[in-house]
Amino acid sequence: MKRSLLVLAPAFIALAGIASAQMKVSKKEYEAFMAIQNATTPDARIAAVDNFVEKFADSKLKSQALFMGADAAERKNDTATAITYAQNALEADPKNFEAMLLISGELARTTREHDLDREEKLAKANKYANDAIAAVNEAAKPNNNITDDQWASYKKDKVAEAHRDMAMCFVDQKKYDDAIKEFNTSLDAGSTPDPTTMIRLAAAYDSAGKPDDAIALLDKVLAMPTLPPALKPFAQHEKTVAEALKNKK
Repeated sequence: MKRSLLVLAPAFIALAGIASAQMKVSKKEYEAFMAIQNATTPDARIAAVDNFVEKFADSKLKSQALFMGADAAERKNDTATAITYAQNALEADPKNFEAMLLISGELARTTREHDLDREEKLAKANKYANDAIAAVNEAAKPNNNITDDQWASYKKDKVAEAHRDMAMCFVDQKKYDDAIKEFNTSLDAGSTPDPTTMIRLAAAYDSAGKPDDAIALLDKVLAMPTLPPALKPFAQHEKTVAEALKNKK
């Protein structure tokens, strides 16, 4: 679900604002921003971001550009770099909820049981997720090129993302009932059911000793006509786990 609504990605929002004359930029600045957008590899995108920030340090597009660098680093599984770019994006715009969500998601996803700073990282992840919800709820539609329905769906998915990240933190802390609650809140908040979140919820059900709930949910996931093929093995594996747990009872 993370940043899946591509038509409303930060770059699109920024470009739509430029197109509607709500954001005045020079030709060179626009071209440098478009170089980020048009980069075909994560490394090329990061290089274009660095070039943009160096040349246009005071740009109104700086936060969006830095977030695109964070997203590119995340796609490389370079968590440290992704978080650094996202933090810089927040320095440029403290209301950049996409950057908050990237940080919360990365911290929740990569924190390990025996990390010495585990609780500190999970606390940060929770704070960023809660801050993101507040920022999303306060955010106004950036321009009229985006329909009210598009904007409403986008905001719903961002709130859902935040609750998913909080759920992942509870999983890391083995607080499975709390995780189940947050995963369900995430699914209820989103504009459409997210199969990745559903699979994570099923795993939380299994960890909480509720395999019947996991099996029922995974049957729904596997019956989804739009289920991405890459997710099917994960759903099938988790169902096997749930069935084994059920048979032990």
